[in-house]
Amino acid sequence: MPPLVTLSGVAKRFPSGTLAVERVDLAIEAGSFVSLLGPSGCGKSTILRMIAGLIEPSSGRIDWPGLTEAAPTGAHPELGFVFQEPTLMPWASVADNIRLPLRVAGVARAEADARVDEAIRMVGLEGFFRSFPRELSGGMKMRVSIARALVTRPRVLLMDEPFAALDEITRFRLNNDLLALWQQLRWTVVFVTHSVFESVYLSNRILVMSARPGRIVEDIAIGAPYPRDDRFRVSDEYGNLCRDVSRSLHRALAA
Repeated sequence: MPPLVTLSGVAKRFPSGTLAVERVDLAIEAGSFVSLLGPSGCGKSTILRMIAGLIEPSSGRIDWPGLTEAAPTGAHPELGFVFQEPTLMPWASVADNIRLPLRVAGVARAEADARVDEAIRMVGLEGFFRSFPRELSGGMKMRVSIARALVTRPRVLLMDEPFAALDEITRFRLNNDLLALWQQLRWTVVFVTHSVFESVYLSNRILVMSARPGRIVEDIAIGAPYPRDDRFRVSDEYGNLCRDVSRSLHRALAA
């Protein structure tokens, strides 16, 4: 089976002259959970946005051999994107924020309502259908943002440090919920993080990046079985994996 998406010799230089990433070669398999791990400013988010079609590479190619149709420049219906900030419309209810991409796509109201209900249940926001963002905690706002990405029923979920601003307890809970959804729905997830601990807990594959200009310098398979839960977090296996990935990250920063 061909990979879902491939990046071949991809680089991005911005108009300011900054070379954000260079020589990125990557193939991502369908159904995998892949984390891009590296320090702030190393180009992780730039790679994610190029995969999403939000920005174009300066050189190289991004191909989608595993999608049913070619992914054009710009948003693709089989891709969902979750940003670091929830970016919710403050004047709109939870349901209307989640419904937005369906309204843009011209989905009929009855179908849209059913899909919004489904997405709300998936992220555990039952009872907050008519709430407004100002009434929600930070973790609940992020759940709304995830639901808005899921309502389009994507095959690929791209996540740009979605839990970075949350407290540790909320972050752990959302990590668990995200893994449960991934195991249930089997999307492909590409997850940007600068946390070694989060990348090991979530992923079956970690791509370690160097400092800018970003390059993928190590590709690490995480063979720990799923489901993973709080027992895994305190296991020797988890601790050893975190140490190994941390060493890889330090080597990347020194490269």
